[in-house]
This record gives sequence, C-alpha cells and structure tokens, in this order.
Amino acid sequence: MNNQTKHGAGRIATGLALALAASAAGAQTPPPATVASDADRAEMRRLMEQLTQMRSAYAQEVRRLRELDMQMQALQARIEGRVPATAPPSAPATAAAVQPAPPSAAPEPTPAPAAAPPADGYAGTAEDARRAQEEERDTRSVADVKQQNQALFDRRLVLENSLAYTRYDRKQLTLNGFLALDAIFLGNIAIENVESDTLNYNFAARWGLNPRLTLNLDVPYLARRTLYQKGGAGGAAASIAQQRTSGHGLGDVSISANYKLSSERGIWPDTVLNLGVTAPTGREPYGIDWRILERDDDDFIRFAVPEEQPTGNGLWAATVGLSAVKTTDPAILFGNIGYTRSIAGSFDDLDNNPETVNPGDVRMGDAYFFGAGVAFAFNERTSLSISFSNRLAARARTRYDGDVWRKVIGSDANAATFNLGVTHALNPNTTLVGILGIGLTPDAPDFSLTFKLPYML
Repeated sequence: MNNQTKHGAGRIATGLALALAASAAGAQTPPPATVASDADRAEMRRLMEQLTQMRSAYAQEVRRLRELDMQMQALQARIEGRVPATAPPSAPATAAAVQPAPPSAAPEPTPAPAAAPPADGYAGTAEDARRAQEEERDTRSVADVKQQNQALFDRRLVLENSLAYTRYDRKQLTLNGFLALDAIFLGNIAIENVESDTLNYNFAARWGLNPRLTLNLDVPYLARRTLYQKGGAGGAAASIAQQRTSGHGLGDVSISANYKLSSERGIWPDTVLNLGVTAPTGREPYGIDWRILERDDDDFIRFAVPEEQPTGNGLWAATVGLSAVKTTDPAILFGNIGYTRSIAGSFDDLDNNPETVNPGDVRMGDAYFFGAGVAFAFNERTSLSISFSNRLAARARTRYDGDVWRKVIGSDANAATFNLGVTHALNPNTTLVGILGIGLTPDAPDFSLTFKLPYML
C-alpha cells in the first residue's frame, strides 16, 4: 500500500514537471508581432537606401545648376565688360564633388541636413542673392566711375559724345586818375564787364589695345559768344557802352594714352598713368582784328573788342598725370594729379592794337591740376559723385622780336571747381552722365553743365 502510494505520487510529480516545462517552452515561442517587426526593419532599410540615392541625385542636380549659373554670370560679365569675381569650377572637380558615398549595410535614420553656405558664388539663399546683387551693383558703379576718371581697359572700343555749357561773368572796376586830399578821386571811373557763354561739343574715341593700355582721341567743336560792357563812355560814369562778339569752329584736338600701373589689391588702389598731347587745331587768340568803339580826347583807345572769338590756345601742350580709384563699402574713392607744359609758339601779331603789328613769341605758364572725390551707388544702375578739382596756372610770357621774355601781369590763374555728378546706366552698353560744376574762385567759370553719353563695345 505504502509502496503503491509512493509510486503514484512520483508519477503525479513527474507529470506536473513535464507540464511546467511545456508551458515554459510555449512562453518562449515569438508572437506574430515580433515577426512583423523584422519585416518593417527590412522595409526601413530599403527606403533609407532609396532616400540616400535620391539625396545624392538632388545634390548632383544642385551642383549642376550652380555650374550653369556661374557660366551664365561669366558670360554676362564678358558681355558687359566686367571681370567675374570667381571662376566657375572645373568639370572634374564638380564630378568628384557629387559622387554619392556608398550606403552602409545598416544605415540608421538621420535628420535632414542643414542648408550649407553657397559654394562657388552660387546664391542659394535670399541673403546670398542680396549679396550677389550688391556685388553686381558695385561692379557696374566702379566701372562707371573708372570710365569718367581714368579708363576702362576691358573694353575694346568706347565712343563718347558730350555737350558742355559754360557760363563766365567777370566785373572789374577801372580807376584812371588820382586821389586828392585823401578823399576826393579826380579822373575817370569805368566799370568793365565781360560775360561769356560757351557751348562745347566733344567727340571722344577710346581704344583698348590690351588689358593695360588704352588710346584716346578727343575732338572738340566750340561755339562762343561774349558780351563786353564798359562804363564811363563819353567821359560819363553813368554811360555804359557794350558790344557782342561770337565765334565757332574746331577746338584743340588732343591724343592721350592710359597705362595701368597696378590693379586694386588690399589697401592699394587701381592706379593709372595718363600721358597726352594737345595740338593747336583751333583758332588762336593772337592776330585777331580788333574793332575800336571809343577813343578819348588824346586819341587813346578806350574801348575795343575782338572781331571774333578764338576756339583754341594756339600752342602745343603736353600733359602727364596720375589717377587712382579705390572701392570701399559702400563708397568709391577717386583722385587725380597732373602737370601740363606748353611749348612756345611764334605769331605774326601779339597785341590787340588794330593799328600796329608786333610779331613775337608766346609761352603759356605751366599748369598743375589735382582733384579728389567720392561716389555712392543708389542701386545697380545709378550713382552719385561729389568731387573737387583745382587748376593752378603760372603767368604767361611774351617776347617781341628783338626783345627779352616778359611776364604778362594778371595771366596767372587759380580755378577751383566743386562738382556734382549723376551716372545712370541706360543699358549694358550705354551710360548717361550729368555733371554740374560750380566755380569757387574768380578765375573759374561761374558754373558749367555737362552731359556725356559713352557707348561701350
């Protein structure tokens, strides 16, 4: 009995152990959800590989767009005569840059990459586009300023038409007598007034022989009208006599050359050497017949005017100068300095007395000129310039036949002018320039107004 009970208890215990083991084995069997998770992981790997390939293809297309954009900018720069800021990347470099990296065996999902800064000058964002627009504006502004102050060496040919109007008015009080009792003037009092209007049309052609040398030809045509007024006519101070004369014709033609010494780099400006020669092709002021309008009781000529107005100086002259342009954000600085030397010439008659003939030689005084200014760009087509220019001329000298050289009193001059200019680009090849000059000294014109229209090929 006892033995059977023991064997039955053992069988029951063994069955319970087997049931527990089977139950544990069943708990370790993976549920259907775990099997589906492996399939999702495989699908995720496939999508990641596809996404990586699409990103590589997109990067290749973006770089191709950048390359085409740089080529377009370079072509536009050549058409407009500008030098591109950076050269487009070479094809091998671009191809190497866009080779997609091989995907890893088990790539992990990564966040989308942040927008990288534009490479090779491509405007990838609004900020880059704004900067590119400012660079375009500054490039055209610098080109316009250089065109007016020195030369454009990247242009094969520039044809310029300009028209300038100059107004000159000078009054002078003439006293012929003596002062009695330190208070009473005994003699003649006369007021002399000279008003001159000059219209100057100038045609200029500028050839760019190479990137460092440019040749220039300037051919002016002048039309002048001058009004002479003299007080004290007939011995009466209140009486005023006046006479108007005019003249027109070809002016003094000049030939010059511009040689670039150095390009702008760092703190150094764009520097150009200017050399020029002026030929006496206009009507010289010597030997012109004078018309006598009034004589005094002693047969002295009181009032006489020339029959016509001259259009040139009548002398050969050589000029050497130096000009510089420096770009600074947002301004463009420019300046020039130079020297003019005249060569003595011989003429059949030097004085203005119509009753005598006195041949001799004339040499104009040496002249020094300098100027400086600043230009600001309003936008990519319009800029404003403010400048100051001054010309200092020494006294002229004359020498009659058989006599020595003598200085002409009052022939020295100091002509200072304040200039305001506006430059507007009409199209990639044509620019309209307007300049208002205001005289600051008695020897300078009261004002001048100039319009220029250079056409660049």
